Amino acid sequence: MTEHLTISTPAGPFDAIAAGPADGRPVLLLHGFPEAGIAWEHQVAVLGARGFRAVAPDQRGYSPAVRPEHTAEYGLGTLTADVLAMADALEWSRFDLAGHDIGGTVAWWTAAEHPERLRTLTVVSAPHPAALAHALRTDEDQQLRSGYLTQWRDRSTERRMLANNAEALRKMFEWRVPPSRVDEYVRRLSEPGALTAALNWYRASRSTGETDKVEVPTLYVWSTEDVAFGSTAALDTEKWVTGAYSFQMLEDVTHWVPEEVPEVLTALMIEHLS
Repeated sequence: MTEHLTISTPAGPFDAIAAGPADGRPVLLLHGFPEAGIAWEHQVAVLGARGFRAVAPDQRGYSPAVRPEHTAEYGLGTLTADVLAMADALEWSRFDLAGHDIGGTVAWWTAAEHPERLRTLTVVSAPHPAALAHALRTDEDQQLRSGYLTQWRDRSTERRMLANNAEALRKMFEWRVPPSRVDEYVRRLSEPGALTAALNWYRASRSTGETDKVEVPTLYVWSTEDVAFGSTAALDTEKWVTGAYSFQMLEDVTHWVPEEVPEVLTALMIEHLS
């Protein structure tokens, strides 16, 4: 069973789900777009039952009380600072970090810049940012897959995604996420300003510096039917991890790994954490 939690930080209170004993080994799980902390509900519950203290927050823009209006307040540096601020508020000096989709990108940045805070890193779907940047320069397949990034910077995106009972937003999940969960995501992102805040993650200026290599033990999980991230960046990610590295490829699974194959992912995570 999961519980609801409020994590008070200088930026404001983040909503979260959590499970496990207060003194359990801490694991923080970062969701992607257009989801929320509940995307990790299965993993949080199982990790909690195994004695870990697992916490999955609704991140900046997704937690209503941490939803600044200005696009510049959603840059990667700020999102990474949120991770450390939440860990500090939870009194975690070191912790295991997991992330999916753009939450995985934030996890990569956190691991690269603050390795002393992490025991391990688990990233699902999103390749190392430097591997993705290289693929965007050299791989036509990845260029086509990432075309949405340009589209989402257009300010008409919110209206288009939410039109006709959020038809476009619902289609993103490729019918691989339970309809009731999709309904919940749509409900949350239909709140005033919520979808704009979520899209501001993509609209904020990106860091011009190249992400460092990651030295903490890393598990990277990529699925062959992922529409956003192709094999070039996925296979190249190994070059950007200097610590112990495990690459797991899931056949016939789409982008929505945590909710599409929750048992498979959770088993991989527990093995990695062990």
